[in-house]
Amino acid sequence: MEQEHHKHGKEDWYDKIHLYLLIIPIVFFVFSLVFLGTFQAKNGDLIYKDVSLTGGTTISVFDSKVNIDSVKTEVLKQFPDALIREISNVRTGDQQGFILETKADVKDIQPALEKILGYKLTQSNSSVEFAGSSLSSGFYKQLRLAVIIAFLLMAAVVFIIFRTFVPSFTIVLCAFADIVMTLTVVDLLGINVSLAGVIAFLMLIGYSVDTDILLTTRVIRRDEGSINLRVWESFKTGITMTLTAIAAVGVSLIVIYNYSDTLRQIFTILLIGLGFDILNTWVTNASIIKWYAEWKGLHK
Repeated sequence: MEQEHHKHGKEDWYDKIHLYLLIIPIVFFVFSLVFLGTFQAKNGDLIYKDVSLTGGTTISVFDSKVNIDSVKTEVLKQFPDALIREISNVRTGDQQGFILETKADVKDIQPALEKILGYKLTQSNSSVEFAGSSLSSGFYKQLRLAVIIAFLLMAAVVFIIFRTFVPSFTIVLCAFADIVMTLTVVDLLGINVSLAGVIAFLMLIGYSVDTDILLTTRVIRRDEGSINLRVWESFKTGITMTLTAIAAVGVSLIVIYNYSDTLRQIFTILLIGLGFDILNTWVTNASIIKWYAEWKGLHK
């Protein structure tokens, strides 16, 4: 009865529009590629990088009474690239101080900051970290290579599992689209990606293929029910998985938003990526795999 209801109530409209639905992700994908190409040409890279990836100085000042807005205004006059974030008590939310990040050398930024604050920075009221540009640049290149290798290994595993070009290529394409679209939004938001952000993109590669593999396996390797029913059953399972992950990541982001820059960046990137994964799995992959299954006659 359920299959019959599905067949007559839902298959007709989906059969007519499923390929037209591809227009939506195609528009997003093309826009993302054009944007990232322009961004690369303008900035010399695909992301805005923080000092952990470019090299520079990080100074943590432990002063609960300092006026951070005033300090930020004065620092930006001399160091426009500087980024200042508040340090808060995790339990109470009270201000504990601030963190300053800049590409400037420590010998330039520290005297200027001391003049703005009106006191000397010592080991008891601050901490100073400096990373050379060559070291950070080499580290970033290794991280970028790690992301590329992880993606290629994921693609190799997918092709080994399915051993057919169209389903395998579609899964890889959807994972690539998730990364590209997420990267575009991250750049549009002006996020300075740190080591944590690169780790988030590595995690996103794994997240991106889960529901795609679920959908593809059920549609092309099972023969019970119509193709639309198999897609629908996959959707019910897959969307539950993704929405559960989104809820968990979203709540975590809200809880730690003002307390941990590292976790905030990881959760923000994952949340964006999971949102695009819904589009690319249940529109892009579902439409293509339905067409492929019909073309191959994988239905009753």
